[in-house]
Amino acid sequence: MVFLVVFSFFISAIAAFVVIRLARRHARQYAHDLPQRFHLGHIPRIGGLGIFFGLVIAWAYAGTPQAASLNVDWRANSTFLWLMAMCMAPAVFAGIAEDMTQRLRARLRLGLTALSAILLCWLLNLGVRRIGFAPLDDWLQAAPLAAAIFAMVAIAGLPHAFNLIDGYNGLAGMVAILISLALIHVALQVGDRQLAAMLACLVGATGGFLLWNYPYGKIFAGDGGAYVWGLVIAVACVLLVQRHPTVSPWFPMLLLMYPVGETLFSIYRKLARGQSPSTADALHLHQLIFRRIVRVVFEDDEASDLLARNNRTSPYLWIFSLLTVVPAVMFWSNTPVLAAFCVLFVVTYVGAYLMIIRFKVPRWLGK
Repeated sequence: MVFLVVFSFFISAIAAFVVIRLARRHARQYAHDLPQRFHLGHIPRIGGLGIFFGLVIAWAYAGTPQAASLNVDWRANSTFLWLMAMCMAPAVFAGIAEDMTQRLRARLRLGLTALSAILLCWLLNLGVRRIGFAPLDDWLQAAPLAAAIFAMVAIAGLPHAFNLIDGYNGLAGMVAILISLALIHVALQVGDRQLAAMLACLVGATGGFLLWNYPYGKIFAGDGGAYVWGLVIAVACVLLVQRHPTVSPWFPMLLLMYPVGETLFSIYRKLARGQSPSTADALHLHQLIFRRIVRVVFEDDEASDLLARNNRTSPYLWIFSLLTVVPAVMFWSNTPVLAAFCVLFVVTYVGAYLMIIRFKVPRWLGK
C-alpha cells in the first residue's frame, strides 16, 4: 500500500510540474479583484488536473496483475475504479474548466457535481442506510431510494465544502490528507484493504500536488482539485459505513465537521445578511485568521510578505481540523461520544469565530 502512495505522489508531482510550466502564461488572465485572492503574481490554479491524473493512474495500476504483490488485489474488482473515475469526470472537468475560464456559473457546476453524485450512487449502489437513530435507520433500510438520495446529497455537497476551505497554500490539501489517513486507519481496522488503498492513492496524489503548493505557492488546486478531494472522500465515507456495521455513521460526520460546518455556517451567515449563498466574500474563518491573527511579516517585497503570511495561516486550520480527526479516530465505533464531540466542535467553532470577529483574540495566538 505504501507503494501506491509513493507511485501516485510522483505521478501527481510530475503532472503538477508540467501544468506549472505550460499554464504560467494562461494564469495572467485570472481576475485580480476577487475577494478570496491573497497572493500576488500569476499562479496557475489547475492543480486539480495533476491530482486527478496521479489518482487515476495509480488506480489503473492497482487493477493490473502486477499489483497483486501489494496485497491489495483489485483485479477482480477493477471495474469499480474505472466507474469511480468515469462518474467523477463530469464534476472534476467542470471544476477544471472553471479554473481555466472563470466563466462557468455556480449553478452549472453544482448541477454537474450532482450528476457525478447520481452516477456514483446508481452505478456503485451507494446509500446512507444508517445515521445512528433507530426509527430513521429502519425507515432508510426499508426505503432504498431515500437512502440513495441521502448519499447523493452528501456526495454532491462535500466537493463544494472543500472548495470553500481552499483559500491558502496547503490548507484544503492537508485537511484532505488528514481525513483520508483517518479513514484509512479505520478501514484497516475493519479489514477493508481495498478501500484503504483507494484512499492511499488520494493521499499520494495530494502529496505530489502539495510539493509545489506548500510552501512555495507555485500552483493552486482550484475547483477541480477540491472536487476530487470531496468526491473520493465522500464515497469512501458512505462505503465504509455501508459495508461495516461496526463503524458508527457519526464517525464520518465528526471527521468532516470542519469543511461541512464552515459551509453551513457560511450559508447561514450570507442568508442572514440577505446575500446569495453563492456570493463570494472574505469572511470565512481562514480569512479572518489571515487578517486578524497572523502577524505582519516584513519581507523584501509585498509578494514575499503575502506568501509568508499565507503559509502561516494554514497550520492554524490544520490544528483546528485535528480537533475532529483525533476524537473521530479514537471513538470511531462509539456513536454517543462521536455525537457529543460534534456538538462540542460546533460550540468551539462559533465561539472562535465570534472571538475573532470581535477582536478578542489572545495575544499568544498570533505569530
